[in-house]
Amino acid sequence: MPASDLFITGTDTNVGKTVLCATLCAGLGYSYWKPVQTGTVESSDRDAVIRYAGIPESQTAPEIYRFEPPVSPHLAARRAGIRIEIDRFRRPAMDAPLVIEGAGGILVPLNEDHLMLDLMRRLGAPVVLAARTTLGTINHTLLSVHALRHAGIALKGVVMIGDPDEDNRRAIEHYGDVRVAGEIPMLQEICRHTLLDVFNRHFDGGFWKE
Repeated sequence: MPASDLFITGTDTNVGKTVLCATLCAGLGYSYWKPVQTGTVESSDRDAVIRYAGIPESQTAPEIYRFEPPVSPHLAARRAGIRIEIDRFRRPAMDAPLVIEGAGGILVPLNEDHLMLDLMRRLGAPVVLAARTTLGTINHTLLSVHALRHAGIALKGVVMIGDPDEDNRRAIEHYGDVRVAGEIPMLQEICRHTLLDVFNRHFDGGFWKE
């Protein structure tokens, strides 16, 4: 059975989705796509994944929408005088499975009618939820898990990012009835070598290759 694309979302913005995407691209050999990108004044998440994972640009797909202001997609589009159209989103014609990075969290608006949740539903890939390890993560993660399941979206698992906290991990698995299938500790350097080390040591390889 061919490997499935994976849609990476987070419990919040700046939770570590891009580092998680780079880790999965390096560890699994997946290609990368971020359909909507905001905050491109200096660089993009696509640029970061190419650099972090050590993959060629040809292993990534360009964004459908790209905006300079570091704000929610619906607001960035409004400021640009356009509307993000959900029908424009189609999977790029790439042979390798994709790691698809969302913008912000699950309920981030794309326009006046659609949320990031609707983009997940349209693309149909199982979702991986990036969560912090710090105080407050249990509530944020369980709310996100509930929202995904209520919407009928397949949740593959959770990856926790930050200094390890075994109590929070156990609580998320127990109360969320979800697998925490990877952890990314705080890293002094983010490069292909360190991300491969993280994947090999802190991710369940068999789970991710199912």
